Amino acid sequence: MTQRPSRDRLEQALDRIADPAGEGTRACLTVYAEAARAAADAADARWRAGITLGPLDGAIVSIKDLFDVAGEVTRAGSKVLAEEGALAAADAPVVRRLRAAGAVIVAKTNMTEFAFSGIGINPHYGTPGNPADRARVPGGSTSGGAVAVADAMCDIAIGTDTGGSTRIPAALCGIVGFKPSKLRIPTEGAFPLSYTLDSVGPMARTVADCARADAVMAAEVAAADPAPDREPLRLAGLRLGAAQGLPLKDLDATVSSRFAAALAGLDKAGVRLSEEQLSLFEDLLQANLKGGFSPPEAYAIHRERLKRRGGDVDQNVRARIERGREMSASDYVELARVRTRLVQAMDARLADLDALVMPTTPIVAPKMSEVATPETFMPKNFLLLRNTATVNFFDLCAVSLPLPRRDGLPVGLMLVGRNGHDRHLLRIAAAVEQHLSA
Repeated sequence: MTQRPSRDRLEQALDRIADPAGEGTRACLTVYAEAARAAADAADARWRAGITLGPLDGAIVSIKDLFDVAGEVTRAGSKVLAEEGALAAADAPVVRRLRAAGAVIVAKTNMTEFAFSGIGINPHYGTPGNPADRARVPGGSTSGGAVAVADAMCDIAIGTDTGGSTRIPAALCGIVGFKPSKLRIPTEGAFPLSYTLDSVGPMARTVADCARADAVMAAEVAAADPAPDREPLRLAGLRLGAAQGLPLKDLDATVSSRFAAALAGLDKAGVRLSEEQLSLFEDLLQANLKGGFSPPEAYAIHRERLKRRGGDVDQNVRARIERGREMSASDYVELARVRTRLVQAMDARLADLDALVMPTTPIVAPKMSEVATPETFMPKNFLLLRNTATVNFFDLCAVSLPLPRRDGLPVGLMLVGRNGHDRHLLRIAAAVEQHLSA
């Protein structure tokens, strides 16, 4: 997957991180310069000897600040966790798999505190500016990872996705982001937000790089390419359903026009497009009226911490966590049971489609000044999370692709697949990506 030599590309990435005129200090909270150089040199030595550890051997990879690295504090973007000083006993399984595959881990990247926002603001460590316009937010919660990929500080960024945290920043920063089926990749060793909804996924500049990272993290290296040893997937005849209703509400002018152009292009390419009215979206809204999974699960995780140090937590994050206090145990149990039924219903509903298609986010990246107060932050955060969060609730997989933009702000096109159909979805995404770049 990588251009050789790895060491040269690593030095270029380190230069980008260290550039005082760039976003490196805000995007990358820990830089593993010497360890990365050693790993890159080892990858280059294997390459010269004709040996490979797999599709990520020598790739420059960043990891989100919430993954355990042995002997380090797992900050999860939080000043409180940093000061508590608890050291990880071992690398997270995902980190171990990346290292075993020869990935060169260059940095831990910035994030929304505790991963609880789609905007990407971090008041403790600074907020990396959006590569398309530094006055705009990068999207969250994997904010630093998306900026690191877009600004060539790494080839691939590993993040988590509970309600859109890989796909939202990918869409706002103009790169590819993949959210796998939840059980595909282990979440142990990743500081949790929601035990029910958390998943681990990659961001990169291409679908192929996301697919290779996904295969390594899922321990399915033989499936490393979107279409290994096969003819490229043809768009003509694919059954894509354009989701109607909720995903198309309140689109801004840029997203609306680009999404319409994308659908027209897919139709011209021979895709069998259908307009899909999904009453299950309304069922989702009804089921989540009493709070959803993330607030009560986050409150269970952080309840004692908020009692001790609540004033040191991002006020927007704290407000969302504290909503979890209001949910009763019986309401939580009822939500879990309803979700099981709705997940099964959605899987059956999608059985005749290759994928759903919708805008990743209904709006482009807001300016940081537009989310500077809780009153302005919350509505934008809701909009950014709205479409992507449906995927997590229904236990699906999804990929966000950047739409052609010329000089405008980035817009993401989201393809959504059934649970467990990750490799098929990635093959579709690779074909759509090729179509969009033609």
